[in-house]
Amino acid sequence: MEKKLRAIIVDDENLAREELRVLLSEHECLEIVGEASNAKEAKKLIEKTTPDVVFLDIQMPGESGLNVAEEINNDIKIIFVTAFDEHAIRAFEINALDYLIKPVYPERLEKTINRLVDGKEESREKASLEYDDHIFVKLNRTVKFIKINSIVCINSAKEYTEVFTTDGSKSLILQSLIDWENKLPDNQFVRIHRSTIININYIDKIEPWFNNSYKMFLKHIEEPQMMSRRYTAKIKTKLGLS
Repeated sequence: MEKKLRAIIVDDENLAREELRVLLSEHECLEIVGEASNAKEAKKLIEKTTPDVVFLDIQMPGESGLNVAEEINNDIKIIFVTAFDEHAIRAFEINALDYLIKPVYPERLEKTINRLVDGKEESREKASLEYDDHIFVKLNRTVKFIKINSIVCINSAKEYTEVFTTDGSKSLILQSLIDWENKLPDNQFVRIHRSTIININYIDKIEPWFNNSYKMFLKHIEEPQMMSRRYTAKIKTKLGLS
């Protein structure tokens, strides 16, 4: 039997630790070697047990989980588990393996464990994405936190892409349209034009246009998106239309 990965859980709420412990018990590759309820206990436990991975809450009395993470040896993987997504950018800077939002769902946790076991170091934006995931994107010298289910439309802009979200904002991101297409979940996102990907959950209406093309109107975006004839059949299949 392969050696199990030694893990500790750090969370100030006993119920949260118990729930995570139950979820992790389903993964035979892990061995829970300890739990801590605050930063001070966590630092002592990490020094004592030298775990392979720390499931770390952020918002705790006294020092936060971010403070703990900054002192953890680089050989130890960090997986943040928190109810507060506003800390995601800082977690990204610390280079955490993953960032889980409470409540943690078994399917989402399984992706994290697979990444942990496979030893992959790629950041979250390089992984295959689920609809309820979050992604970090680089905007010039800053980093932005985007929820996948908030993406309405993505348009190609040379080597960049314009990402439109439900809050009405548009972000110019150094990432190709094909990269987005390869990562985004197929059930919700589909290409409608060589330069456009849309989220089918935000389709408002579709109107016929010239040469068997269509204009697609999306919620949260004023200007319609063009759907070329080339992608018509695929869109109809996706939407269950004849």
